[in-house]
Amino acid sequence: MKAKDLRERTTEHLRELEKSLAAGLFEARFKNFTNRLNDTATIRKAKRDLARVKTILTQRTRAEEKA
Repeated sequence: MKAKDLRERTTEHLRELEKSLAAGLFEARFKNFTNRLNDTATIRKAKRDLARVKTILTQRTRAEEKA
């Protein structure tokens, strides 16, 4: 996911996306721990996508507080 695409989405949609990415990250970590994960790069990608979503949500809340 690109940050530009994420900025176009609504705050509500980003919160839902954050929950699903966190769940996906948990599943990937669990599969890695039990040696059932084939591509370990998915953990890194999920962490980065989750960080992007959280960053945009934080920026939006700070902008609302200033206004």
